[in-house]
Formats: sequence, C-alpha cells, structure tokens
Amino acid sequence: MSRRALSRRTLALAWSTINGRRGGFVAAFVAVLFGSAVITACGILLESSERSGVLTERYQAADVVVGAPQALPVNDDVDPRYAERATLPAERVDEVARVPGVRRAIADVDVPVSLVTDGGDVLAGPSGTRMLGHGWQSTVLGAFSLNAGQPPAGPDEVVLDSALAQRAGVTVGSPVRLAVGTNTATYRVTGIVRLPGGDLVRQSALFFTDDRARELTGQPDRVDAIGVLAAPGVGPDALSDAIEAAVAGTVGYTGRERSEAEFLDLGSTRSFLGELSLAFGGSMVVVIMIVVASTLALTVRQRLRELALLRAIGATPKQVLAMIAAETTVVATFGAVLGVLPGIGLSFLFREAFVLVGAVPADFHLSISPLPLLAATALCLIGARLGGRLAARRVARLRPMDALGEATVEPPRLGRLRLTSGFLLIPAGLAAGFVLPWRLTGDGAAEIAAFSAFLLLFAVGLLGPWLLRVAVFVLGPWLNRRSGVGGFLATANAQANSRRLAAATTPLIMGITLAAGQLFSATTAQSAAQDQAAESLRATYVVTSTSAGISPDAADLIRALPGVSVVTPVVRTRVLATFGESDGPQIRAYSAQGVGGGRLTETMDLAVLAGDITKLRGDTVALSRIAAGTLGARLGDTVDLHLGDGTRIRPTVVAVYERGLGLGDVTLPHDLVLDHTTDRLDLALLVTAVQGADTGTLAAAMRSAVARMPTVRVDSRESFVAAQGEATAGESAVGLILNAVMLGYLAIAVVNTLVMATAARFREYALLQLVGATRRQVFAMMRGETRIIVAAAVLLGTLAAVPSLIGTSIALTRTLTPTVPPLAYLAIVAVSALLGWTAVMTSARLAMRPRPVDAIGVRE
Repeated sequence: MSRRALSRRTLALAWSTINGRRGGFVAAFVAVLFGSAVITACGILLESSERSGVLTERYQAADVVVGAPQALPVNDDVDPRYAERATLPAERVDEVARVPGVRRAIADVDVPVSLVTDGGDVLAGPSGTRMLGHGWQSTVLGAFSLNAGQPPAGPDEVVLDSALAQRAGVTVGSPVRLAVGTNTATYRVTGIVRLPGGDLVRQSALFFTDDRARELTGQPDRVDAIGVLAAPGVGPDALSDAIEAAVAGTVGYTGRERSEAEFLDLGSTRSFLGELSLAFGGSMVVVIMIVVASTLALTVRQRLRELALLRAIGATPKQVLAMIAAETTVVATFGAVLGVLPGIGLSFLFREAFVLVGAVPADFHLSISPLPLLAATALCLIGARLGGRLAARRVARLRPMDALGEATVEPPRLGRLRLTSGFLLIPAGLAAGFVLPWRLTGDGAAEIAAFSAFLLLFAVGLLGPWLLRVAVFVLGPWLNRRSGVGGFLATANAQANSRRLAAATTPLIMGITLAAGQLFSATTAQSAAQDQAAESLRATYVVTSTSAGISPDAADLIRALPGVSVVTPVVRTRVLATFGESDGPQIRAYSAQGVGGGRLTETMDLAVLAGDITKLRGDTVALSRIAAGTLGARLGDTVDLHLGDGTRIRPTVVAVYERGLGLGDVTLPHDLVLDHTTDRLDLALLVTAVQGADTGTLAAAMRSAVARMPTVRVDSRESFVAAQGEATAGESAVGLILNAVMLGYLAIAVVNTLVMATAARFREYALLQLVGATRRQVFAMMRGETRIIVAAAVLLGTLAAVPSLIGTSIALTRTLTPTVPPLAYLAIVAVSALLGWTAVMTSARLAMRPRPVDAIGVRE
C-alpha cells in the first residue's frame, strides 16, 4: 500500500474516531481554540508595532522629515529606544539643503508651552495632549493657512492654531499669557492658522518667530527635526535614502512614518507593543503547550481500552501513534483556524485596555494581515502535535495485555525517568528561589527567582500522580472525616485514580502558582518602591508642576527664601546601559535621576552602601545595588551609558546605594541629565527647612513666591510620594491586564479538563448506583473528591509559588518577606474553589441524568 493511501486511511480512521468520541475531543478543541485566540492577538500586536501608526499633522506637506536616530542599534535584536528626543546640530539644516533633489530644508523645534487663561486655568492640548510652540517657517511643513491676521514679527508675538484660539477664547490682537516651563510671559496674538484638512487632533500648536522659538528651547544650536520639500520629479523614498547617505547621523521618514518623527510617543508605543507581544506571546505559547498536552494526555488516558484492543488485533505502535497524530491534527486544525476570529477581537480588547491605562495613545490603530493568523495556526498545530505525541508515546509502546490492565487499574508507580526528573527539579527550583538570589547580583537574582516557579511547575507536572496520592493520603481523611460513605468513597477513589486526578488538577495548580507568582511579585516590587521612596525623602516640602515641568531657574528663587536650608532640583529620565563586551554586548534600560545643588543627603537618603554620594559631580555616577550588580561595576569603575537622548557617556562610579526601586537605579549630576532631556525641565524641587524654622511660615512664603507661576504648586513630601506611586500605576495595570488574560485562559483550561474528567465517569456512577449506592451518596463522593482537588491544588500551587516570591523579595529588598495582600490571596483561593466546584459538580449532575441501567450499557 502506498504511503499516500495509508495516510488517507489513517485520516479516515481518525475522523471516524473523532465522530464517535466527540465529547472526548471537545476539551482538546477548546484548549487549542482559546490558545489560538491569545497567540493571534499577540501576533497582531507584534505586527502593529512594525506597521501601524497615526496620521501626521504638522508634517503632512513635507516629503521627507529628517531626524536623529531615536534608537540604539543592536545586532540581531530589537533596537532599544531612547527615552528623550534625540536632536540634530543646527548646521545639519544647511547640509540637508545641499543634497541634490532637495528644494527646501526647514528646521523645526518643539517648545513645551501652557496657556494661562484670565481665570488662572492652565490649558494643555486637546484631550490633555501637549501644547507645543514652533518657529513660523515650520508652518510650510503642514501647509497651514493664515485664516486671520499676520505672521509674528517680534519676540512678544505669537500665532495660534484655530482650535486652540477657540478653546482659549482669543482673537487676533488679544493678549495671551504663555508659560514655558514655569516662566510666564504675555504675548500678543497676531494671527490664526488652520490645517487644510481641519483642526489639530494630537496637539495644539503656537508659532513664534524663528529666533524666539530657538531661544525658548534653551538650545538655540540644536533642532528637533528638519522638514524637506522635494524638487519636482524627485520621489520621497529616493530622496530620503540620498539624505541618509550624504548627511551623517540622520534618519529619513516618509509617508506614514513621518508621524514617528512628529510624535515621540509613537516610537515608544511601537517599542512597547513589540517587546510586550514577544515576551507575553512566548510565555503563553509555553503555557498553551502544557495545557494542550495535559488535556490530550487525559483524553488518551480515557481511551486505553480502545487503544489496547487496536494493539491486540495487530496494530503496531507506529500505527497507533499515527492515528493519534492524525486525530490531534484534525482537532487542532479546526480549533486553531476558528480561534483566529476571537483572537482578532481580543487584540482590539488589548488595545482598548492599554488605551484606558495610558500605555497606548487612543488614535493608535492596529494592523491586521494574514501573517499573524497563519503563525498562530502553525504554532497551535505544532504544540498540539507535540503534546499528542508525548501523551500517546507510552501507551503506544505498551503490550496489549498491559494496556488492557492499565485501562482497568492504574499502574502502581510512575516511570523511573519521570520520577528522577521530577525529584531533581524540586531542589533545582528551591535553589533558584532561596539560594541563588542571595548569591547572584543585579537583575539576574530576580529573574532566576521567577524562573523557580516554572521549575517547580514542571516538577508538579512530572510528579503529579505521586504528589496527589500523598495529598489524598494526608488531606482525604481530614477533609472528609464527617462525610460518611461518600467521604470514604471519595478518598479511596482519589487514591486509586491519582493519574486521572493529576491530569485534571494540573491546570488548576498552574493557575494558582502563576496567579500568586505574578501578582505578588508585582505587589512586592510596588511596596518596596513606595517604602524606599518614603524612607529616602528627607525634604520638608516638594515643589512640583502641573505642566511639563519646572524651569531650572526656579530653584534659585526658592533657595533665596528665608528659612530654606537646601534645595535639590530633580530631573527624571531613562538611560541605556551597555555591558558584557566579552560574550557580546548586552543592554539594559534603567530609570535615572539627575540631582544637584549640593548637600544631597539633607533632602534625599539613598541608603549608600559603598562610596561617597557627595562626590557626585562632573563625570560621575551613583548606581543602585541591583544596577551595579547587573553591570558588574564597583567603586572607581567606569560604566557605558547612553543618556535619554542617546548621548554616550562613560562616568566613574562614586557610590552604590540600596534604594533604587523608589528613586531610580542610576543617579547622575543634575545638569548632565537636564541638558539631554526633551523639555529640559525639572520634575521637582526638594526643599529642606533650616533647623528650628517655622514650617508653616516657610510654606506660606514659598506659595507666595510661586504665585506668579501658575503651573507650580507646593506639596508635602507625603503627597509627592503618593503621586510618584500613581505615576507608575500604568505599568502595573499593563501587567494586571496580561495576567488576567493568562489566568483567564488557565481558568478555561481548568473547567475544560475537570468537566471532561468528570463527565467521562458516567459508567462508574451508574455502576455505583447498581451495586447499592444512592444518588445522594454518589454526589457526596463527588463533593469529597472536589474538596480534595481544590485543597491539593491550593496547597501545591501555593508551595510552588512561595520560593519564587521569597526569592523576588531577597533580590529586590534583601529581606525574606514578600508583600502578599491577604484579601488578594483569599480571592485566588476562592476563585480556584469556585472553578473546581462548579466544573466537577455540574458535569457530575449531567453525567448522572441517564438511568443507571441505561448508562451502564453505553460505550465509553
């Protein structure tokens, strides 16, 4: 017989088996379907990170927009983006203008501005977006038309876009108060402009004279971007390539990509979606493969008698494996293909959730093509085939008589290799959670601690029947001591069928472990960050801004007030650290702060472990314990850093401190950081009063001093710490969203496997009733089994999560106590109990609907 004919007969046999045992394959179908949906959603997010964007506004008339590289190039990896806008030297404008094919090159700068109304209200852009000032020449890049008035001619004149003028209630000739940072000045509106397609949506725009705009940036020798108008007959893409080749250190944007040069958050959004979809999608592929394999193992386990009969009539192990592979392929194909439809919907839910927490802009649209759909289908098929082969391999190799015996009574013990592997994983997981975080330094300690949960989960998967047998022996009599005959039957049945019980309980254990591990690792990090921020802040008051930030000269104003001892300006950013040249460079992004003004220890306590923080000046840096450990840096070493705008520095380490979670892992001199941020504004001013000074009088003096700065406010240090915690809530919310999806999938898998395992026992229920057990006693037995399942899952799932949580606490805070909110843990237990109880008892009731005499004669 030809191979093709044999394949057709195998598929025909597989299809007839699926038709005859639809209930047994529904669980595998559901697991693959929802798995395909999650992977499809991650694939759409990944594709959108490369292809999607938003419409350009002020650059819509430019053929090419030229900017500085906004990411650090990395070979064979995702290029990490800079946190701040990388700018170009002003002389690049002339160099671009000289490139053949360029008709005109126009410099553009961004100046963060707030408009103060007559009532004292501070206006931002539409829907809270940014309000930016620019030079008048840049209006050509958007084809703005002057609806009224004339261009600005002097340093105190400004032109507003029509939507902003309408919101502010001003017309040509009206005076407006504009705050650049915290410095407020009055300008006269000389004109109103409008885009040809309508109002600006993502921003509000003001136009000063070109000289005034450059002056307001604080860096008149730099430009943010260069808009290029092409000569007739010159294509934008070809011109962009020519500019990049002729002018060093430039990147050309054309078409839809021009918006990436206009809106800095767009590139950050793409980077965020790309990294998130790869990391979360990869984790979900592993989880889905484990769930599908567990489900298929239970399906195969329920068919031992059938497979044994096939072997008895002459089927070879290879033929049995081929049949199961064909069945798996058919079921997985249907599940994977149908799963892409809800996956598309899930991707839109992801987007809406990310918009809600502020992680993605509201106008960022998804890009959908066949590629992520095909990739999800292929991954699900591969995972299902692999899981089916692992589940069927042992059964196919059994002798027919052994297989018939196992179909009636479970084998007394697990295989030697399985037991050995499982028992070896337990000390490995414990060492990764308890021992290695003490010995490792840097980010690796927390990463290995998190990995310990997966090691212990694999151990539970391998040793599940053995662990369940022990759990039943210990918990069964205690949980069912008052349940009479039903409790006795539940304990005996659970001990005799530990393999079936383990296959049904594994997804529940996995869900509890991952829920506890992910949720409480986040609460541990958040609590540590809040505690460190509160403990480190020694300032009496904190001056903050309701707009883009505080102008640097505001520190001198506060410092001159009577009763003020120390003022420390603080600016925040993110830096990229490069390390590990010997085995290939690695890059880590760290939160960083720039501090200055001297006498830092009077306003901020970093908990210095080594070195002297007072030496932080010039070309120096202080690192947190975690960052220093990751970079392998000690006192006196130099580290390779890229500042927020990509500027490379090699500062010398002068101090190592503990409180990096609350304040930033990298601390640099204030001016060094400030000069390389997008807006060149401070986040806050930390103010410490002279010892013995009346703090109430000082607060009143400070509020009086900043009264002419409508965007500035004086806060207590407690308010500042709370505000910093709220600022990081978006990142935590993203983690909660992803964990909710993962746990939702596991919840479906839990219900799926428990229903399948319970419903398949209808003949057992019928036999128990025929030999004298009442329906009430059978239900009591199932309630007893459910108690054992839930209690064992909670116990094993919690034990598997504990080492990773303790290891995370050790890595982050050098303490053994993670932050575990009791109500959150009780919620995990309650949801687990509800899922287990509902799935088992509902399916048991359905399985017992037929009369016992009818059910006992129905084939399995």
